[in-house]
Amino acid sequence: MSAFAFIAADLVAILILVFGLYFPRHRRRDMLVAFLSINVGVMGVTYAMSTSDLSLGFGLGIFAVLSIIRLRSTEMGHAEIAYYFTAIAIGLLGGFPSVSPAISFTLMGVLLTVIAIGDHPKLFGNTRQQMMVLDQAFTDEDKARDLLSTMLHATIHRVEIRKVDLVTDTTICDVRFTRLPRVASAPPADAGLSQARVVTRDAVTVGAR
Repeated sequence: MSAFAFIAADLVAILILVFGLYFPRHRRRDMLVAFLSINVGVMGVTYAMSTSDLSLGFGLGIFAVLSIIRLRSTEMGHAEIAYYFTAIAIGLLGGFPSVSPAISFTLMGVLLTVIAIGDHPKLFGNTRQQMMVLDQAFTDEDKARDLLSTMLHATIHRVEIRKVDLVTDTTICDVRFTRLPRVASAPPADAGLSQARVVTRDAVTVGAR
């Protein structure tokens, strides 16, 4: 199959990844050009390597340098790192026209499917991980767990105390929890009577006019 088919498949896959999955979910505009450029760059270098006498180690060295520079230049979450390396993997698959098209295109689809499911907002959507600073010094994780459960209105799965400062009386802990559904508070018993009085008073006023 022509190399242009691989290029087209790579472009379609990276556009789906960036504009169909990443941006609607994370809304970080500065990462769009990073994902697009690294994908196209990796695809171009991979294709050049596959059609010339450059060694595989040379190409992998270039990719490693690019990855280190990019990952050290700004703070990225684990989800964004997953998108970043997915963009690289898609570029690698699109840069080897000698590979079977069925295998290459299938792997692109598998990568997109995995990240679409794994990063879906509804997948454990109420589960959170958060660093908390408590205004008490806790050395017992169970006591910290009880306080955090009340504060966060959540089921606490894990509490890891990172730092206890007995001078300032504070505790820094890593919390993994699932938010509990909020229960709507019932209206007061006399709310209906009050509303009825207001309606009756307004009706009398209108009638007097």
